[in-house]
Amino acid sequence: MDTKGSGDNSLSLQTFLTRVTRVRLKLQQVTGAADPQAMMQALAQTVFQGKSVDITDTRDYGSLVAASLGQEWSGFGQAVFVQPMEQAWQQVLSPTAESINNQWQQAIVNDWQQDFNDRWPFSPDKQSEASLPLLSQYLRNDTGRITQFVKTSLGGVLRREGRHWVPDAIAAQGLHFNPDFLNALNQLSELADVAFTGGDASVHFALMGKPARDVMQTDLYLDQQKLDYHNQVENWQPFVWPDSQWKPHTTLTWTSVSAGERIYADYPGSWGFIRLLDRAQVQATDNSTFILSWKVKDGSPLNIMMRTDAGEGPLALLKLKGFRLPQQVFLDTDSVPDVPSDNGGGDGL
Repeated sequence: MDTKGSGDNSLSLQTFLTRVTRVRLKLQQVTGAADPQAMMQALAQTVFQGKSVDITDTRDYGSLVAASLGQEWSGFGQAVFVQPMEQAWQQVLSPTAESINNQWQQAIVNDWQQDFNDRWPFSPDKQSEASLPLLSQYLRNDTGRITQFVKTSLGGVLRREGRHWVPDAIAAQGLHFNPDFLNALNQLSELADVAFTGGDASVHFALMGKPARDVMQTDLYLDQQKLDYHNQVENWQPFVWPDSQWKPHTTLTWTSVSAGERIYADYPGSWGFIRLLDRAQVQATDNSTFILSWKVKDGSPLNIMMRTDAGEGPLALLKLKGFRLPQQVFLDTDSVPDVPSDNGGGDGL
């Protein structure tokens, strides 16, 4: 390591000390401000929004300096070059993480709970149903309220990898994301890729009737669409949920060899087909094809095959049963368990 600073890209102690001085002056400005907490939160939020600041740049530079000393001096390097910056950064992070939690609750969670928590499928025992247009306002992967919150408030510390949001390995150092928040965020993101790709709810798939013992005819009415199967030639028939004509009603009937037409299920409302799927026994034959089976009172099955255009198709909506949106983005520092470190003087972060 260069101790003077040679003007090239090599690490130098002088450069580190210069950066530390800038950090000290910045923190003095914060503590001397009329509202130190507000200024501290503003400082941290610039990092959350994807912008660099002196304190994080110096922290990262100190990590490089410590690493350059080698394994033998790693404990010394961590104590001198890394831990002081980490401690300073933690002092900035703690109130800001709490502020982000409050923003998340006020901007998203409170409205979500009011809009959905007492409606099916979020409350499985309720008859009233969640509004699909309202749900799409939250879940759209481009302009949805949840996506916009993540992009504007957490864009610097969370990034997309394919269909998933993951903490940025560098920018998110020192942050303790709530695992339930990340799981929920990714679950809703995956659902949006299946059911809200065009903004509004729309799932395309195909259905095909299959023969069953003692069943002469199976009829499925999905909004204004109908699958009429007479135990004869099997063929795929395209469907979309919800129907574009938007007359929501789902009915499944069957005719047996010993009786006339009978109703297995009849659901009014936008979620009728999803309610029907909830009662089915589902067997996946591959990633896009599923066998749906409903048993009637005499034990006979009503069998329909489903082929999806994306993922699990309408079955993906069943993951919303009992779903609750986590109230915290970040865990309280006191609730984060300590991770035991290896013995020796060279403990890493």
